[in-house]
Amino acid sequence: MRVLVTGGAGYIGSILVPILLQRGDSVTVLDTFRAGGTELAAACAYEGFRPVRGDARDHRLLDELVPQHDVLIPLAALVGAPLCKEDAVGATTLNRDAVRDLVARSGGDQMIVYPTTNSGYGIGEAGKFCTEETPLRPISLYGVTKCEAEDAVLGSGRGVSLRLATVFGMAPRMRLDLLVNDFTHRAVNDGALVVFEGHFKRNYIHIRDVAKGFLHAIDRFAQMRGEAYNLGLSSANLSKLELCARIKDHVPRFVYIEAPIGEDPDKRDYIVSNDKLEATGWSPDIDLDAGIRELVRGYTMLRNGRFANV
Repeated sequence: MRVLVTGGAGYIGSILVPILLQRGDSVTVLDTFRAGGTELAAACAYEGFRPVRGDARDHRLLDELVPQHDVLIPLAALVGAPLCKEDAVGATTLNRDAVRDLVARSGGDQMIVYPTTNSGYGIGEAGKFCTEETPLRPISLYGVTKCEAEDAVLGSGRGVSLRLATVFGMAPRMRLDLLVNDFTHRAVNDGALVVFEGHFKRNYIHIRDVAKGFLHAIDRFAQMRGEAYNLGLSSANLSKLELCARIKDHVPRFVYIEAPIGEDPDKRDYIVSNDKLEATGWSPDIDLDAGIRELVRGYTMLRNGRFANV
């Protein structure tokens, strides 16, 4: 397959792109490479790897690149509610408009595999699983723009949408702001955490299982085409306090308390069913505990001290 990945040097792309290359696909990555790091250095060993420095909103680049590929994976996005709130114009033009523009240039037998977020479910009903039939009620600009982009992908008739749970795990392009990654980082480095509204629940998924989900959708595209699928760990619909307890199992010195006042600006609260994707033959390889152990090992090496004096 000839695969185009926009934003392929990010958190998910730094895992997914090498896996695609290893299985024999040729991969073009369109990215600004603003981080200036070596996240995709290993990919350069493959003759089928083509990095293109540019913006996913550049129509001239899309006109050139989209027709050359069999599979289109739009990863380029401003990810997370706080970042999108900070840059509303960037969120709208990159998360929504750039995906619409890519879809508009696609055609024929091309496949689009799009990662959206199950944060589109917003605030779920207590004790009731969100399925792909549950109405989307995003409560942030991030969720709104991703849901609108999903509409474009599925409306084209050439797409599959993967509604990702909160992702965790080590990657060459690391993110420390994701909930499991963040809480484990605080456990390892600070030994303590104050939790706001600890009863809020979410679903979680390891980053390598996200990559496995992309491969699954490509390989079973005819079966899955035109549909959205929740992609998460069915064993990990957990509240923030339950997540802290799991982390403490692996970092015994970790102390956490729930704040008696104050609130979390991220109001998402839901549990998610992944039955639809599992019915197609997909299953995760990495459970939450294995992922936490991986993060503990990683944080032994990683230091986030760029702005500290010591």
